[in-house]
Amino acid sequence: MLLDDAGDPPDIDAELDALARRYRRAGGVGLQVLNLIGDSAEGLLNRLPEDIRSRLDRVTESALSTAMRTAHGSRRLVKDQPDWLNRAVTTSMGAAGGFGGLPTAMAELPVTTTVLLRAIQDVALEHGFDPASESVQFDCIRVFAANGPLEEDDGTDLGFFSSRVAVTGATVQALIARVAPRLATVLGQKLAAQTVPVLGAVAGAATNYAYTSYYQEMAHVHFRLRKLAIEGDRPHPELLADLQARIADPRLRKAG
Repeated sequence: MLLDDAGDPPDIDAELDALARRYRRAGGVGLQVLNLIGDSAEGLLNRLPEDIRSRLDRVTESALSTAMRTAHGSRRLVKDQPDWLNRAVTTSMGAAGGFGGLPTAMAELPVTTTVLLRAIQDVALEHGFDPASESVQFDCIRVFAANGPLEEDDGTDLGFFSSRVAVTGATVQALIARVAPRLATVLGQKLAAQTVPVLGAVAGAATNYAYTSYYQEMAHVHFRLRKLAIEGDRPHPELLADLQARIADPRLRKAG
């Protein structure tokens, strides 16, 4: 649901160019995290004990379900926060989670997931969408389907932005179940980074900063594209295809 808004018609080509650059830059902090830790995104998962890896899907699905309820409910108690403040909050939580190794990192994970979702909702509101709307809440969960800040992405995997279905409680739960395995891999990398000897607290702070920045950027891309389709009276799938082409353009890779 889009809140009331008025303004001049957008320059769609310029807007898409800006969104493509934003998308390409989103994972930049994640690369710095990998350099800090000295490992690859794939290698990080191998640091986790097998019993943790085997239940990450269930833990993540539970964390997402809880986050959906808690993040939305928090809007009645805590006012909307600017992007930088959400990053500061999750960064401090990541440091605390990494300080005690894997047990504290696991305990911190659902709290961070909630704050991340709330940050995505704040971005939706910034672009004029009502976070109380079920369709917007659905879109907020879908932002978590992005690859994550530690993975290289050529923009071909933006399909999660495009599907439109009737939103009910059942479809939201179905989406959470679909997104959870993918997010579990992403959060597993975060957990592993927080267990790096000596660097645990630093890595926890760095990964949480990277994750918050990344998902905020993905949310800006997602909701700006939705709004652009409305303002420019253009089909959203058409704009999405144009954006994918721009992201994959080698010239943009150099410029970004």
